[in-house]
Amino acid sequence: MRYRSKTLAAWLALLAGPLGAHRFYLHGWGDLWAWLHPWPTLLGVAGVLRMRSLGQDDQLAWLLIPVLGLMVSQAMLAGIIIGLTPDERWQARFNSGRTLRASGWAAIIAVIAALMIGGATLMGTIAFGGQKFFEWQAASDARAGRAPLR
Repeated sequence: MRYRSKTLAAWLALLAGPLGAHRFYLHGWGDLWAWLHPWPTLLGVAGVLRMRSLGQDDQLAWLLIPVLGLMVSQAMLAGIIIGLTPDERWQARFNSGRTLRASGWAAIIAVIAALMIGGATLMGTIAFGGQKFFEWQAASDARAGRAPLR
């Protein structure tokens, strides 16, 4: 069994978490949850590319872009949880039988970065999703001949 660094796992969640890199590192290539990370992330990236090429009126992009935001947000949450796990608990879970290694400030810096990125991404995702929902609803009301809400 190889040593698993809490600091490296937190940075992997920060830098490549939406693709499941932190889960592959911690649980190996056989981890089902790790393999479920890339697909919604790639769908969200496809939504961004669709919006860039087709414009903001593409409804499929409206649905796919928040998926990317949620995947980034959940990866940042995983990085925060990993980085804030006490060293003793981390050691017992992933490195039992080995000597304790303190994680240091690098893990805390990853937590701070993940908190900033995750918070901004989640707020942006909620704002984008809400805006597109209400735009869609207003367009639907206009097509049906109903007066808009005021």
